[in-house]
Amino acid sequence: MILAIDMGNSNIVIGGIDNTGIYFVERVTTNLGKTELEYAVNIKDIMEIHNLPLSSIEGAILSSVVPPLTDVVVCAVKKITGKTPMVVGSGMKTGLNIKMDNPKTVGSDLIVNAVAALKEYPAPIIIVDMGTATTMSVIDRDGNYSGGIIFPGLRVSLDSLSSRAAQLPYIGLNKPTRVIGKNTIDCMKNGILYGNAAMIDGVIDRMEEELGTFASLVATGGLASSVIPLCYHKIQYDEALLLKGLLVLYEKNKQD
Repeated sequence: MILAIDMGNSNIVIGGIDNTGIYFVERVTTNLGKTELEYAVNIKDIMEIHNLPLSSIEGAILSSVVPPLTDVVVCAVKKITGKTPMVVGSGMKTGLNIKMDNPKTVGSDLIVNAVAALKEYPAPIIIVDMGTATTMSVIDRDGNYSGGIIFPGLRVSLDSLSSRAAQLPYIGLNKPTRVIGKNTIDCMKNGILYGNAAMIDGVIDRMEEELGTFASLVATGGLASSVIPLCYHKIQYDEALLLKGLLVLYEKNKQD
């Protein structure tokens, strides 16, 4: 089993995975104030909760969009496993042709998602990743990463609305029963959920028009499960897409 870690701006996803399956997927809060010891304890506790010994970890790989924490988490993993994790970045073999103005600026999480999607789904592919930001990445029919869009994440938009309007409360994101809200909370919840669903549907239509064909549609990220069921398009929700991509990259780059 390898320890696969995806460090995002809001959460760090920690998973155990190998070619036979996924052993666990857990999230901890991304906190710039935490020390390597605190993150080491987080990982150790997760392993213990799932009754998995640290000795079962054969290797580790890390994808990070939070540079100040990358070395901290690398050291945390090494502290408890004795193994230095691979870090997704420039120089790593991905097998992915990135057709962007500056390929080096593409986020490591987007690359990992694309690598996993190419293995799991037929191209062309549109990947929706809903986290702090919502990204929609496009893989063309030839398997090239050809671009995408980024817009504010669902929770970021909702928190901004609540914090800037004194009479608008902070709300949860349980599934709405109807589109037309009858009170302030339902109006806000429906607006953010159905608004994001409609935006995703609309962008998919425009992307497929540019591609000239229908695409495989896959979504991932902590907030996707709240929105994807409200979309008109049939979008496959794959919670572990990024972990699968990290496993692919680990296998491509490990030294025999």
